Amino acid sequence: MERIDGFEIYENKQSPRIINIDIGDEILNKLIFPFNKFDITALEYKPFTRFTIAKSLDNLSNNKLSKLINKIIRDRNTGCFIIKPKNLISKIDDSFLVKLSTAVAHLIGNPNHDAMAGKYYARFHVKHEDKSDSYLRKAYKNMDLHTDGTYVKEKTDWLLMSKIEEKNVEGGETAMLHLDDWEHCDELFNDPVGKENFLWGSPKSKNIDYKVEHPVFSSDKDGRAQISYIDQFPEPKNMQQGTFLQKLSDSLEESNQKIITKLPVGSSVVANNYFWLHGRKAFKEHKDLSRELLRIRGSFFIN
Repeated sequence: MERIDGFEIYENKQSPRIINIDIGDEILNKLIFPFNKFDITALEYKPFTRFTIAKSLDNLSNNKLSKLINKIIRDRNTGCFIIKPKNLISKIDDSFLVKLSTAVAHLIGNPNHDAMAGKYYARFHVKHEDKSDSYLRKAYKNMDLHTDGTYVKEKTDWLLMSKIEEKNVEGGETAMLHLDDWEHCDELFNDPVGKENFLWGSPKSKNIDYKVEHPVFSSDKDGRAQISYIDQFPEPKNMQQGTFLQKLSDSLEESNQKIITKLPVGSSVVANNYFWLHGRKAFKEHKDLSRELLRIRGSFFIN
């Protein structure tokens, strides 16, 4: 494993495919000054400032961090890392975590415009009561395994999810599954229905006024399975597509290869969106439950 001064890099206990990167206190303290140079509004309005703070982070690793995370995220054998402050030192607040997430994302690629939030990122709360039209905010429902960007025209190569805040939370663990570990991958990937075009829509909260068509499964350059799927948004055209989606959903949720992990506040999980699926377990009911998440998703840089 690559060694970078000021960063601890090691395999995740749940899976050697996931690499943990802990940022030491010395690096965090050195980030305070360059991060304070720009407020959140500047990052939202002036895209080049996002690259400036990304470069500040990379410079503190002698430009090794960007090389490492790009290698991890593009490698089929891994494709996922969790990056977090080793300790939540006093100067780390939600603004710092937004900037850290922004910096990490801009070492990998260009974020898509997030129509739900109208920005390059989205921040949202999961709370006890909810009136939304999506599983994203339904605290007491499982959010089944899925990939992101199924209903948009933009390419979604990767996604980053950061935990900004958490209060009165029991349950709500992150669930993940790598396609190459999934017991039913070959069977479903080789079913011709999975290669047909499906129609994908989205609820009103997503602020997308069009639908897209694409298959559930495609192949990478080496002929291996890639998936683009979420249970809430496909609109089956016939019985074959409907029953295929039910079989797919059941096979994913019943997999014994799912990784269930509890992420601490300040963590960002970054995953390749073609062969990693992600979801969330239901929370235990609590009237003061609150979790705030940040999401960035986008495409790889083309150099």
